[in-house]
Amino acid sequence: MIDSARQQWEDGRRRLEAEAVEPVRYGQLQALVDVVLAELRRLIGQRFALRELAAQHATAEDWARDAIEDALPPEPRVGVRDVPLVVDAAFYLYARGATDYEP
Repeated sequence: MIDSARQQWEDGRRRLEAEAVEPVRYGQLQALVDVVLAELRRLIGQRFALRELAAQHATAEDWARDAIEDALPPEPRVGVRDVPLVVDAAFYLYARGATDYEP
């Protein structure tokens, strides 16, 4: 379960980085990743294991969709269709802080 989740998160990070060719969209996506990271800090805290993070990922699109909709900028070039990308990229970044994280 953890290995497949980590692969999905890594794929999200790659998809996010591929968006860098369009700077405005990329910046908006990065801002939404920050929104999801803040929610992860609130939900999980600073001390966690990868299995806890993987378990949280199962419902992440539900709560992240609400947070992302609330944070959409005026004239967005991103939207709820980008929720999976944003969630996976945020989980990739957050996983690096897990007590059992190994690259």
